[in-house]
Amino acid sequence: MGRRWLVTGCSSGLGHALATAAARAGDELAVTARKTADLEDLAAAWPGRIVPVPLELRDGASCEEAVRTAVERLGGIDILVNNAAVGLFGAVEEVSDAELRDQLETLVVGPWRLARLVLPLMRAQGHGHILNVSSVVGRMAFPGLAAYTAGKHALEGMSRTLAMEAAPHNIRVTVVEPGMFATRYGTSMAEAAHRVPAYDVTNREMLEGARGLADSPETGRPEYFAARVLDIVGAEGPTPLRIPVGDDAYGYIDASDEVDRADHAAARLLVQGPAQD
Repeated sequence: MGRRWLVTGCSSGLGHALATAAARAGDELAVTARKTADLEDLAAAWPGRIVPVPLELRDGASCEEAVRTAVERLGGIDILVNNAAVGLFGAVEEVSDAELRDQLETLVVGPWRLARLVLPLMRAQGHGHILNVSSVVGRMAFPGLAAYTAGKHALEGMSRTLAMEAAPHNIRVTVVEPGMFATRYGTSMAEAAHRVPAYDVTNREMLEGARGLADSPETGRPEYFAARVLDIVGAEGPTPLRIPVGDDAYGYIDASDEVDRADHAAARLLVQGPAQD
């Protein structure tokens, strides 16, 4: 019997590739986007296996309806993938309260809400798997991505707590941390309305790099991401809580970990002084 998925953010990129791979594997999916017209190709390619569902993550009633539709059409939800995301480029000083709230509503509040909605279903059926798609910025930071970084750090913090709470109920939690993939993330990323030119020295190159991700031959293919997610959900026994995906993801995180270790050692020396013989 195939698995039943609810996957957000499937109009393109990683979500679209994952929906295709899971349907090809024989699973059934409720796939979401703000406009179901963006999901017509998936539904047409996999009739009977893919159910398009409209979803506005920032709206509680829309989230409730999406979960209700998935349960009605699929008979339950075995796997929730919180994949939908939007980017906002801007320095801390540039990002307004409204822009920050909008970013966190999508990156944190929406996934939290969907997890809260599916957890009773998964507890009742005695199993489930929640995958929260984070990013390498869930463990590190890049200039100009302050709001996005804050959102992914918060998502990972929630996930680490949820993993402890859900484990006794046979519900697995996984944080997937993609590196750089060829998606529309960079081209669709909004910029903060308020500009402070002084930050161009640290941020402008980062923005240009993000805009070019989709066309760069060095970025990963969404199909690779999808295959790794299928490996994760199909794995037997315990799996790591946080799983980077992509060779570059491991390189970024290894480098960040080295900086963190050096910073930790310097902090200890600062507050405790040199070790005594």
